[in-house]
Amino acid sequence: MIARETSTETRTQLSFIEPMQVSQVRELPDGGFWTYEAKLDGYRCLAVKRGGRVVLWSRRGTSFTERFPAIARACDKLPPDTLIDAEVVVVDEDGRCAFNALQHKRPQGHLQLYAFDILVHRGRNVLRLPIEERRELLTEALRKVQYPVIQSVPFDVKPAELVRAAEALQFEGVIAKRKGSIYEPGQRSGAWLKYKINCSQEFVIGGYTLGGNPFDALIVACYEQSKLKYVAKVRAGFVPHMRCALYPLLQEFRTEKCPFADLPEKRRTFYSLTRDEMQHCQWLEPLVVAQIEFAEWTPDGHLRHPSFVGLRNDKEPRRIFREAPAIRHHS
Repeated sequence: MIARETSTETRTQLSFIEPMQVSQVRELPDGGFWTYEAKLDGYRCLAVKRGGRVVLWSRRGTSFTERFPAIARACDKLPPDTLIDAEVVVVDEDGRCAFNALQHKRPQGHLQLYAFDILVHRGRNVLRLPIEERRELLTEALRKVQYPVIQSVPFDVKPAELVRAAEALQFEGVIAKRKGSIYEPGQRSGAWLKYKINCSQEFVIGGYTLGGNPFDALIVACYEQSKLKYVAKVRAGFVPHMRCALYPLLQEFRTEKCPFADLPEKRRTFYSLTRDEMQHCQWLEPLVVAQIEFAEWTPDGHLRHPSFVGLRNDKEPRRIFREAPAIRHHS
Protein backbone atom coordinates (compact mmCIF):
# COMPACT_ATOMS: atom_id res chain seq x y z
CA MET A 1 0.00 0.00 0.00
CA ILE A 2 1.46 3.36 -1.05
CA ALA A 3 1.35 6.60 0.91
CA ARG A 4 -1.66 8.45 -0.51
CA GLU A 5 -1.20 12.03 -1.69
CA THR A 6 -3.66 14.51 -0.19
CA SER A 7 -3.01 17.30 -2.70
CA THR A 8 -1.72 17.72 -6.22
CA GLU A 9 1.72 18.50 -4.79
CA THR A 10 3.67 16.69 -2.09
CA ARG A 11 1.56 16.35 1.08
CA THR A 12 0.83 12.73 2.01
CA GLN A 13 -1.35 10.71 4.31
CA LEU A 14 1.11 8.39 6.04
CA SER A 15 0.61 4.66 5.64
CA PHE A 16 2.76 1.61 4.89
CA ILE A 17 4.91 1.86 1.77
CA GLU A 18 6.31 -1.36 0.33
CA PRO A 19 10.11 -1.11 0.52
CA MET A 20 12.19 -0.78 -2.64
CA GLN A 21 13.75 -4.10 -3.67
CA VAL A 22 17.41 -4.89 -4.31
CA SER A 23 18.73 -6.98 -7.23
CA GLN A 24 21.62 -9.36 -6.60
CA VAL A 25 24.65 -9.14 -8.89
CA ARG A 26 27.77 -11.27 -9.33
CA GLU A 27 29.99 -8.19 -9.58
CA LEU A 28 29.62 -4.63 -8.32
CA PRO A 29 29.28 -1.92 -10.98
CA ASP A 30 31.96 0.74 -11.28
CA GLY A 31 32.42 3.89 -13.31
CA GLY A 32 31.51 6.81 -11.09
CA PHE A 33 27.72 6.42 -11.36
CA TRP A 34 27.29 4.55 -8.07
CA THR A 35 27.66 4.97 -4.32
CA TYR A 36 28.03 2.09 -1.89
CA GLU A 37 26.88 1.09 1.58
CA ALA A 38 27.59 -1.87 3.83
CA LYS A 39 25.02 -4.67 3.56
CA LEU A 40 24.04 -5.67 7.07
CA ASP A 41 22.41 -8.98 8.00
CA GLY A 42 19.13 -8.14 9.70
CA TYR A 43 15.45 -7.33 9.23
CA ARG A 44 14.23 -4.58 6.89
CA CYS A 45 12.23 -2.09 8.93
CA LEU A 46 10.18 1.04 8.17
CA ALA A 47 9.76 3.53 11.01
CA VAL A 48 7.09 6.26 10.97
CA LYS A 49 6.29 9.07 13.40
CA ARG A 50 2.65 10.05 12.94
CA GLY A 51 0.08 11.56 15.26
CA GLY A 52 2.66 11.70 18.05
CA ARG A 53 3.16 7.93 17.89
CA VAL A 54 5.87 5.70 16.39
CA VAL A 55 4.99 2.62 14.33
CA LEU A 56 7.55 0.08 13.07
CA TRP A 57 6.76 -2.15 10.09
CA SER A 58 8.50 -5.18 8.62
CA ARG A 59 9.08 -5.39 4.87
CA ARG A 60 5.74 -7.23 4.62
CA GLY A 61 3.80 -4.60 6.58
CA THR A 62 3.50 -6.52 9.85
CA SER A 63 4.13 -4.69 13.10
CA PHE A 64 7.60 -4.60 14.66
CA THR A 65 6.64 -1.95 17.23
CA GLU A 66 6.17 -4.25 20.22
CA ARG A 67 9.03 -6.52 19.18
CA PHE A 68 11.61 -3.68 19.21
CA PRO A 69 10.40 -1.19 21.84
CA ALA A 70 13.83 0.42 22.40
CA ILE A 71 14.05 1.30 18.72
CA ALA A 72 10.49 2.64 18.74
CA ARG A 73 11.32 4.86 21.73
CA ALA A 74 14.40 6.24 19.98
CA CYS A 75 12.38 6.98 16.82
CA ASP A 76 10.02 9.12 18.90
CA LYS A 77 12.54 11.93 18.28
CA LEU A 78 11.85 11.83 14.55
CA PRO A 79 10.08 14.93 13.16
CA PRO A 80 6.29 14.55 12.94
CA ASP A 81 4.88 12.89 9.82
CA THR A 82 8.19 11.32 8.83
CA LEU A 83 8.82 7.82 7.42
CA ILE A 84 12.29 6.26 7.13
CA ASP A 85 13.66 3.00 5.67
CA ALA A 86 16.18 1.04 7.71
CA GLU A 87 17.56 -2.33 8.85
CA VAL A 88 17.29 -3.82 12.36
CA VAL A 89 20.47 -5.65 13.33
CA VAL A 90 22.09 -7.18 16.39
CA VAL A 91 25.81 -6.47 16.78
CA ASP A 92 27.82 -8.89 18.93
CA GLU A 93 30.79 -8.10 21.18
CA ASP A 94 33.16 -8.48 18.22
CA GLY A 95 31.29 -5.86 16.22
CA ARG A 96 29.73 -8.36 13.81
CA CYS A 97 26.07 -8.64 12.84
CA ALA A 98 24.52 -11.73 14.43
CA PHE A 99 21.37 -12.62 12.53
CA ASN A 100 20.73 -15.65 14.75
CA ALA A 101 20.32 -13.34 17.73
CA LEU A 102 17.32 -11.67 16.08
CA GLN A 103 15.44 -14.95 16.40
CA HIS A 104 15.19 -14.51 20.18
CA LYS A 105 12.72 -12.30 22.04
CA ARG A 106 15.61 -10.85 24.05
CA PRO A 107 18.59 -10.76 21.67
CA GLN A 108 22.06 -11.14 23.14
CA GLY A 109 24.07 -8.20 21.80
CA HIS A 110 23.48 -4.60 20.79
CA LEU A 111 20.17 -4.04 19.00
CA GLN A 112 20.51 -1.24 16.45
CA LEU A 113 18.56 0.37 13.62
CA TYR A 114 20.61 1.46 10.60
CA ALA A 115 18.62 4.13 8.73
CA PHE A 116 19.53 4.50 5.05
CA ASP A 117 16.63 6.30 3.33
CA ILE A 118 13.67 8.59 3.90
CA LEU A 119 10.34 8.31 2.09
CA VAL A 120 8.27 11.00 3.76
CA HIS A 121 9.80 14.08 5.42
CA ARG A 122 7.58 16.24 7.65
CA GLY A 123 4.51 15.22 5.62
CA ARG A 124 6.19 15.70 2.26
CA ASN A 125 6.44 12.72 -0.11
CA VAL A 126 10.09 12.66 -1.22
CA LEU A 127 10.11 9.38 -3.16
CA ARG A 128 10.94 11.08 -6.44
CA LEU A 129 13.79 13.18 -5.14
CA PRO A 130 17.31 11.99 -6.09
CA ILE A 131 18.98 9.79 -3.51
CA GLU A 132 21.53 12.49 -2.65
CA GLU A 133 18.76 14.89 -1.61
CA ARG A 134 16.95 12.17 0.34
CA ARG A 135 20.16 11.46 2.28
CA GLU A 136 20.41 15.12 3.27
CA LEU A 137 16.81 15.07 4.47
CA LEU A 138 17.48 11.84 6.38
CA THR A 139 20.41 13.49 8.16
CA GLU A 140 18.14 16.37 9.17
CA ALA A 141 15.38 13.99 10.32
CA LEU A 142 17.81 12.05 12.52
CA ARG A 143 19.41 15.14 14.09
CA LYS A 144 17.69 14.61 17.46
CA VAL A 145 17.42 10.82 17.24
CA GLN A 146 19.93 8.99 19.40
CA TYR A 147 21.34 5.46 19.75
CA PRO A 148 20.32 2.73 18.95
CA VAL A 149 19.34 4.50 15.69
CA ILE A 150 22.34 5.10 13.43
CA GLN A 151 22.52 6.60 9.96
CA SER A 152 24.14 4.37 7.34
CA VAL A 153 27.22 5.97 5.77
CA PRO A 154 27.57 5.97 1.95
CA PHE A 155 31.00 5.45 0.41
CA ASP A 156 32.21 6.88 -2.88
CA VAL A 157 35.19 4.56 -3.47
CA LYS A 158 36.31 1.82 -5.81
CA PRO A 159 34.09 -1.25 -5.22
CA ALA A 160 37.09 -3.59 -4.94
CA GLU A 161 38.38 -1.58 -1.98
CA LEU A 162 35.01 -1.70 -0.28
CA VAL A 163 34.66 -5.46 -0.84
CA ARG A 164 38.06 -6.05 0.78
CA ALA A 165 37.06 -3.92 3.76
CA ALA A 166 33.69 -5.68 4.05
CA GLU A 167 35.41 -9.08 3.98
CA ALA A 168 37.81 -8.00 6.74
CA LEU A 169 34.92 -6.74 8.89
CA GLN A 170 32.84 -9.84 8.07
CA PHE A 171 29.91 -7.87 6.70
CA GLU A 172 27.31 -9.74 4.68
CA GLY A 173 28.10 -7.76 1.55
CA VAL A 174 27.87 -4.40 -0.22
CA ILE A 175 24.90 -2.41 -1.57
CA ALA A 176 25.38 -0.26 -4.68
CA LYS A 177 22.93 2.58 -5.38
CA ARG A 178 22.82 4.52 -8.63
CA LYS A 179 23.51 8.21 -8.19
CA GLY A 180 20.47 10.38 -8.86
CA SER A 181 18.04 7.45 -8.47
CA ILE A 182 14.53 7.84 -7.04
CA TYR A 183 12.83 5.56 -4.52
CA GLU A 184 10.62 2.98 -6.28
CA PRO A 185 8.30 1.24 -3.77
CA GLY A 186 8.12 -2.53 -4.21
CA GLN A 187 10.20 -2.42 -7.40
CA ARG A 188 13.40 -4.25 -8.29
CA SER A 189 14.46 -1.77 -10.97
CA GLY A 190 18.23 -2.29 -10.89
CA ALA A 191 18.91 1.09 -9.28
CA TRP A 192 19.81 -0.75 -6.06
CA LEU A 193 22.15 -3.75 -6.30
CA LYS A 194 23.54 -6.15 -3.71
CA TYR A 195 26.79 -8.09 -3.77
CA LYS A 196 27.00 -10.86 -1.18
CA ILE A 197 30.38 -11.83 0.19
CA ASN A 198 29.26 -15.07 1.77
CA CYS A 199 27.15 -17.75 0.12
CA SER A 200 23.86 -17.24 1.85
CA GLN A 201 20.27 -16.66 0.84
CA GLU A 202 16.69 -17.35 1.81
CA PHE A 203 14.95 -20.62 0.91
CA VAL A 204 11.42 -21.93 1.36
CA ILE A 205 10.93 -24.84 3.76
CA GLY A 206 8.78 -27.49 2.03
CA GLY A 207 9.18 -30.37 4.44
CA TYR A 208 11.50 -32.27 6.74
CA THR A 209 12.93 -35.76 6.94
CA LEU A 210 11.80 -37.98 9.80
CA GLY A 211 14.06 -39.21 12.53
CA GLY A 212 16.38 -37.31 14.80
CA ASN A 213 15.20 -35.19 17.68
CA PRO A 214 12.54 -34.19 16.75
CA PHE A 215 13.38 -34.17 13.00
CA ASP A 216 16.43 -35.04 10.91
CA ALA A 217 16.76 -32.36 8.20
CA LEU A 218 14.80 -29.48 6.69
CA ILE A 219 13.93 -29.83 2.99
CA VAL A 220 14.37 -26.45 1.32
CA ALA A 221 13.70 -25.01 -2.11
CA CYS A 222 13.37 -21.86 -4.20
CA TYR A 223 11.02 -20.85 -6.98
CA GLU A 224 11.84 -21.10 -10.66
CA GLN A 225 9.11 -19.06 -12.30
CA SER A 226 6.02 -20.45 -10.52
CA LYS A 227 7.44 -23.88 -9.66
CA LEU A 228 9.05 -24.80 -6.35
CA LYS A 229 12.36 -26.57 -7.00
CA TYR A 230 14.13 -28.70 -4.37
CA VAL A 231 17.71 -27.65 -3.53
CA ALA A 232 18.87 -29.27 -0.28
CA LYS A 233 18.40 -31.25 2.91
CA VAL A 234 19.70 -29.07 5.74
CA ARG A 235 21.03 -30.85 8.83
CA ALA A 236 23.79 -28.50 10.03
CA GLY A 237 23.43 -25.28 11.98
CA PHE A 238 21.05 -26.57 14.66
CA VAL A 239 21.50 -27.02 18.36
CA PRO A 240 19.00 -29.34 20.13
CA HIS A 241 16.87 -26.56 21.65
CA MET A 242 16.62 -24.84 18.25
CA ARG A 243 15.18 -27.97 16.62
CA CYS A 244 12.69 -28.36 19.46
CA ALA A 245 11.63 -24.70 19.19
CA LEU A 246 11.20 -24.93 15.40
CA TYR A 247 9.29 -28.22 15.37
CA PRO A 248 5.92 -26.93 16.76
CA LEU A 249 5.90 -24.14 14.18
CA LEU A 250 6.40 -26.61 11.35
CA GLN A 251 3.45 -28.69 12.56
CA GLU A 252 1.09 -25.83 11.70
CA PHE A 253 1.87 -26.30 8.00
CA ARG A 254 1.72 -30.08 7.62
CA THR A 255 0.21 -31.37 4.40
CA GLU A 256 -0.05 -34.71 2.61
CA LYS A 257 0.91 -33.28 -0.78
CA CYS A 258 4.54 -32.86 -1.82
CA PRO A 259 4.98 -29.15 -2.77
CA PHE A 260 8.07 -29.67 -4.97
CA ALA A 261 7.64 -29.71 -8.74
CA ASP A 262 10.85 -31.66 -9.46
CA LEU A 263 10.60 -34.57 -7.00
CA PRO A 264 11.35 -37.41 -6.93
CA GLU A 265 14.85 -37.20 -8.38
CA LYS A 266 15.87 -40.22 -10.41
CA ARG A 267 19.62 -40.22 -9.84
CA ARG A 268 20.76 -41.07 -6.33
CA THR A 269 23.49 -38.75 -5.05
CA PHE A 270 24.53 -37.40 -1.69
CA TYR A 271 22.29 -34.36 -2.28
CA SER A 272 19.31 -35.94 -4.03
CA LEU A 273 15.87 -36.86 -2.75
CA THR A 274 14.66 -40.06 -4.40
CA ARG A 275 11.28 -41.80 -4.37
CA ASP A 276 12.42 -44.21 -1.63
CA GLU A 277 13.66 -41.35 0.57
CA MET A 278 10.40 -39.48 0.08
CA GLN A 279 8.62 -42.22 2.03
CA HIS A 280 10.38 -40.83 5.12
CA CYS A 281 9.44 -37.16 4.64
CA GLN A 282 6.79 -34.95 6.15
CA TRP A 283 5.63 -32.31 3.66
CA LEU A 284 4.76 -28.75 4.59
CA GLU A 285 2.86 -25.97 2.88
CA PRO A 286 5.61 -23.72 1.44
CA LEU A 287 4.92 -20.75 3.70
CA VAL A 288 7.98 -20.64 5.97
CA VAL A 289 11.27 -19.06 4.85
CA ALA A 290 14.72 -19.83 6.30
CA GLN A 291 18.12 -18.22 5.89
CA ILE A 292 20.68 -20.83 4.78
CA GLU A 293 24.45 -20.54 4.43
CA PHE A 294 26.27 -22.93 2.09
CA ALA A 295 29.60 -23.53 0.40
CA GLU A 296 28.43 -23.37 -3.23
CA TRP A 297 25.86 -24.55 -5.77
CA THR A 298 26.55 -27.96 -7.31
CA PRO A 299 26.33 -28.35 -11.12
CA ASP A 300 22.97 -30.12 -10.76
CA GLY A 301 21.41 -27.35 -8.69
CA HIS A 302 21.88 -28.51 -5.10
CA LEU A 303 23.51 -26.74 -2.16
CA ARG A 304 26.85 -28.05 -0.95
CA HIS A 305 27.28 -28.07 2.86
CA PRO A 306 24.08 -26.12 3.73
CA SER A 307 23.66 -24.80 7.27
CA PHE A 308 20.59 -23.33 8.96
CA VAL A 309 20.97 -19.71 10.14
CA GLY A 310 17.46 -18.70 11.17
CA LEU A 311 13.88 -18.07 10.07
CA ARG A 312 12.91 -15.12 7.86
CA ASN A 313 9.30 -14.29 8.63
CA ASP A 314 9.87 -10.92 6.97
CA LYS A 315 10.29 -12.55 3.54
CA GLU A 316 7.54 -13.45 1.07
CA PRO A 317 7.93 -17.14 0.03
CA ARG A 318 6.81 -16.52 -3.55
CA ARG A 319 9.69 -14.07 -4.00
CA ILE A 320 12.40 -16.59 -3.14
CA PHE A 321 14.45 -17.33 -6.26
CA ARG A 322 17.97 -18.62 -6.82
CA GLU A 323 20.45 -15.76 -6.45
CA ALA A 324 23.56 -15.44 -8.59
CA PRO A 325 26.83 -16.20 -6.75
CA ALA A 326 29.35 -13.38 -6.55
CA ILE A 327 32.46 -13.34 -8.73
CA ARG A 328 35.57 -13.47 -6.56
CA HIS A 329 38.62 -11.40 -7.57
CA HIS A 330 41.81 -12.53 -5.86
CA SER A 331 44.67 -10.09 -5.62
